[in-house]
Amino acid sequence: MPNEYRIAGTDDLDIGQMKEAKAGKAHVLLVRLEDGYRAFSPSCPHKGAPLSEGYLHKEHIRCPWHQAVFDGKTGELMEPCSLDSISSFEVRADGKDLYVTVPDELPESEIPTMTEPDLEADGRVFAIVGTGASGMSAAETLRQDGFKGRIVMVTREKDLPYDRTDLSKSYLSDPEADEPSVRSEAFYSKFGIEILLNHEVRKLDTGTHEIKFSNGETLVFDRCLLATGSTPRCLGVPGENLANIYTLRSYEDCRRIRSSIEKGSRAVVIGASFIGMEVAASLTTRGVSVTVVAPEDVPFESTLGAVVGAMYRDVHEEKGVTFLLGRRVREFEGDGKVQKVVLDDGSRLDADMVIVGIGVKPNTDYLEGVVPNPDGSLDVDRYMRVCEDMYAAGDIARFPDWRGGSMIRIEHWRLALQLGRLAAHNMAGAMFEYRDVPFFWTIQYGVNTKYVGYAEEWDEFILDGSTEERDFLGYYVKDGEVRAAAGCSRTLSLCMIAEALKEGNEIGPDDLSQIIAR
Repeated sequence: MPNEYRIAGTDDLDIGQMKEAKAGKAHVLLVRLEDGYRAFSPSCPHKGAPLSEGYLHKEHIRCPWHQAVFDGKTGELMEPCSLDSISSFEVRADGKDLYVTVPDELPESEIPTMTEPDLEADGRVFAIVGTGASGMSAAETLRQDGFKGRIVMVTREKDLPYDRTDLSKSYLSDPEADEPSVRSEAFYSKFGIEILLNHEVRKLDTGTHEIKFSNGETLVFDRCLLATGSTPRCLGVPGENLANIYTLRSYEDCRRIRSSIEKGSRAVVIGASFIGMEVAASLTTRGVSVTVVAPEDVPFESTLGAVVGAMYRDVHEEKGVTFLLGRRVREFEGDGKVQKVVLDDGSRLDADMVIVGIGVKPNTDYLEGVVPNPDGSLDVDRYMRVCEDMYAAGDIARFPDWRGGSMIRIEHWRLALQLGRLAAHNMAGAMFEYRDVPFFWTIQYGVNTKYVGYAEEWDEFILDGSTEERDFLGYYVKDGEVRAAAGCSRTLSLCMIAEALKEGNEIGPDDLSQIIAR
């Protein structure tokens, strides 16, 4: 039964402000816009971030943790990482008092409005190849956009769509962690989204619109989204087929690694990129002795730069991780399973398990009628089209950067969700372009760095704060313009920076300093 509670005074918030307020035993997010007040469920549906710590800008709410965006008038989802909207509650003013009406059980979120399939009214088949971030986001968006035809998602994996970012973080570090699933089988059934598990694509002909699977089955489609992601690269050295040598890309990969973890065992992580470093942190948390081998001088050097990379090296060393940087693997030795890692200087490391994280290659070998780029990626236009009736999103898509027009490819989870959503809008008949700002995060031993924007290269790195204190903002500057920013313990500032970069104007470091000082 709904109940009404006084939650604030009409003068408690200025226009453009928000705060968490108590409504009986529950809490709501109270927002004041120019045309009045709104109340919503207080947490982001993605991971439960308190939205009151986020940023209210131009009538939308940006989550402080992973920068999902919600409509400040309706609570509707505008941008992931969340897949759900926040719940909205009635607010009324009575004199100087504000009241909100909420149910006994406060809903944490709402599934966006979706149409139900009607195959008699729309006999088209939209295929989605891949069930990662882009694929699952696209499938739901098609139903939100009113597509009533058949949606068929196909994957060579045996699992329903899951949150891949959890694999190297919480799911690997915590033996009691919940499975990283995203939606239930009942959800997909309710909205008529078919998922063909254990279906590996042998050939996809862009001319005939036919998919052939390795089991002999075929699927003919009207439009298709290619969202097949990437495959981890191999070292190509002797002994790499020994047991207990792993890569981490899929849920099944993570299960195998988890089953091999023993407290006190020795692991060698090859590569100091995000997968490698997050795996190193997770294994160390589980009591494994970890050595990281990589050719770089510091971790993350090509993405976050030497200063932030050195901070994470120090964080790991404080936890007991050993680094052998500037080194490469020559071969692996062992009797059936790995026992030694031999480096290029001839030294040998004892190893009970090895995790290789040296980058990925886009999965596009199955295509006929389209020629991939040398790195395996596919060029798409502003609308994510590869060619007529064919779209691509996520790791495999090289798309035009709206800020400068250059073709870029970015392997970020949130961006993959965004691009899948964009591609689905356009498959359903829209003509939308990507006009947002990339975002990613990494968390290792609780040290959480967030990054907004995109800087493939930079000629200046400006640090505000202290990496030693794990409290800083860093600006990546090219030709006097801030292209991206990274930070620890500066979540609100990074939300503000994301909004500023989204405006599309050239912004210098001093401009951003003024923006976040407001």
